[in-house]
Amino acid sequence: MSREEFPTDRPAVVTCGLPYANGDLHIGHLRGYIGADAFDRALEALGQQSAYVCGSDMHGTPVAVNAEREGVDPETFALRWHERYEETFPEFGVDFDNYGHTHDATNVETTVEIVRTLEEEGHVYEREIQVAYDPDADQYLPDRYVVGTCPYCGAHARGDECDEGCQRHLEPGEIEEPRSSITDNPAEYRERSHRFFRVSAFEEFLTEFLDGLEGTSNARNQPRQWIEDGLQDWCITRDMDWGIDYPGDDDLVLYVWVDAPIEYISSTKQYSEGADEYDWEEVWTGDGEIVHVIGRDIIQHHTIFWPAMLEGVGYNTPRAVAATGFITIDGKGLSTSRNRAIWAREYLDEGFHPDLLRYYLTTTGGLQQDVDFTWTAFQEKVNGELVGTVGNFLYRSLLFAHRNYGGTPDAELTPEVRARIEDATEAFHEAVNDYSLRGVGRAAVRLAQFGNEYIQRNEPWKLTDDEPETAARVIRDCVQIAKAVGILIYPIAPEKAQRLWEQLGEEGTVADAVVEDALGAPARSFGEPGELFEKIEDDRVEELEAKLEAKIEAAANDAEPAGEDETGTDAETESDESGPDEATGMTDTDGLEPLREERISFDDFQELDVRVGRIEAAEGVDGADDLARLEVDVGFETRQVVAGIKRLHDLEELPGEKCILLANMEPAELFGVESNGMILAAGEEADLLTTHGDAEVGEKVR
Repeated sequence: MSREEFPTDRPAVVTCGLPYANGDLHIGHLRGYIGADAFDRALEALGQQSAYVCGSDMHGTPVAVNAEREGVDPETFALRWHERYEETFPEFGVDFDNYGHTHDATNVETTVEIVRTLEEEGHVYEREIQVAYDPDADQYLPDRYVVGTCPYCGAHARGDECDEGCQRHLEPGEIEEPRSSITDNPAEYRERSHRFFRVSAFEEFLTEFLDGLEGTSNARNQPRQWIEDGLQDWCITRDMDWGIDYPGDDDLVLYVWVDAPIEYISSTKQYSEGADEYDWEEVWTGDGEIVHVIGRDIIQHHTIFWPAMLEGVGYNTPRAVAATGFITIDGKGLSTSRNRAIWAREYLDEGFHPDLLRYYLTTTGGLQQDVDFTWTAFQEKVNGELVGTVGNFLYRSLLFAHRNYGGTPDAELTPEVRARIEDATEAFHEAVNDYSLRGVGRAAVRLAQFGNEYIQRNEPWKLTDDEPETAARVIRDCVQIAKAVGILIYPIAPEKAQRLWEQLGEEGTVADAVVEDALGAPARSFGEPGELFEKIEDDRVEELEAKLEAKIEAAANDAEPAGEDETGTDAETESDESGPDEATGMTDTDGLEPLREERISFDDFQELDVRVGRIEAAEGVDGADDLARLEVDVGFETRQVVAGIKRLHDLEELPGEKCILLANMEPAELFGVESNGMILAAGEEADLLTTHGDAEVGEKVR
């Protein structure tokens, strides 16, 4: 379906997957919450009415399991973590308009109302199923109380999800070779009556929903395979004491994935109660704009189960689902139980400003790409882009303006600079509508880069005596660029942007500004500026890398406790091996690969048939997380090529792009798809090689 571009005249809500209230937050979790926060701020900078809501996921077996280990009741355990999250998020500039939790009265009431409506509409039925049972513990084993083998891919899995393999949702009774995570004994299956939601009845609706869904391509493409395979009805009850009771049946509680997403609605309701001009009903039961930012491991829940539930009760469905990639360390997923992670508190204790991490997490790679964290890469991005480009331009320009003019010179803005600021705001607008946080950050940094080039080219320090009017005009332009940079970088680095706003002598807060204000006249006078960003020194990074290396080594030597759950969140449920697949061809080293000592002859090089190609079509390979099937025009013919770029590029944007193809590569078959060539790419983000000029498709690279 067609959608208006942002901003629209309808209210929006931005959400992020709820954190499970069962463990501390690390940078992998923060990627989603910071990303959603930045997107919400960017929407508001466009003039869009928007609210950012979330809440703690208090229910489910992870909470019950860990509470039992600590010898406390689940509510006490979960509330403790809920309160910790309420303290931690603001420290990273994550500014929820409302942050609730799934056990509060609003969510219980809303959940019961929605489930009853689903029943009344005939979307829920009862049936006997096989449920894992632990004879020694004398109890049924829902979800993470049972572990075993995935029936689809054969990987180790927990009761509700193949977390170490294909990441499919698993229904009760599906897991093979079940074992109890309570006693580690083999479990047995027994018949039990449970309620099911008729997801299968929504196949046609879900296909149309995905056709119109905005966000990241993985959120649109992955669910299509599940639909093609045939949708299975969804068991929505569990044999537990902790959770929201199924309406009219106190023996069962609702599956956590029923009441967790309903918290999005409940939290919006709670915000609406205190916001005079914001109507939650217009968003959820009218025609508002709903944007979910999630981890890619819960795409199925947000693009199959959740929209089907909403459609079943006549609610509005999401406009967009943006699924983030994982943060990895040394090429492997973060592991909380092995302490292979950089914790939120640990980052702050190292003395770094939260906006530095916000910038790194939102602008390193595309939103849906995995990011392998190293302190060296963090240093390079901060020093190169924030210190060297943004900070350098702002400080030198504003210091010169203050010392020579006491603020903004009395001069007209030049057409060249006006045009460049307009281009930057348009790039910002396009990035928001493309759900590209990297594009949002890039709009600000590129404008600052132009500012550096502009002031260096015009050298106003040489003009103040002989050409004072020209010098004043140049600095007037630079102050205007600085103001625009502050507005554009605000969603990514809100505290630093506010500090810049104050240095510029602007009234109010930068949060109140919209992109059109980038061309508003700057304040006439302002004081001496300070430097916004500090360089991270090499010896500091060496120290941090040594600490991280020690963690990695300790984690490698630490066997995972039997039956122990990873401390995850709905936004990023972790697996120790959730890093990039070998098929991507990416290196796991922290820096550049060393040069090979072996040399080849010119004759050997001549044997390589390297051609300029143009990608005509691109789609994911079924069953492969990283592989994409490309059709590449090489002038004489179109070649089918399989490349490990599925999670690193938006495949829908690749057709029409030029690439470099090794054409005489031996054919290979990957996941049943023949590959006749290899496209060349650089670095961990698989930056596709192309040509600088107008080389024709099919031309040989020499």
